[in-house]
Amino acid sequence: MTKIIDRVRAYLRSPQGKQQMDKAKRMARDPHNQEKARRFFDRFRRRHH
Repeated sequence: MTKIIDRVRAYLRSPQGKQQMDKAKRMARDPHNQEKARRFFDRFRRRHH
């Protein structure tokens, strides 16, 4: 398990990983995407309770 985490950390430190993180952060700030995520998690919570 540690090996997988190390690989993920290495990727996130790479230029490609940094670009993907920046893209994800931009998308997370978008109000439309926030609403989509909220709806998804609300549905998920209802199914597992």
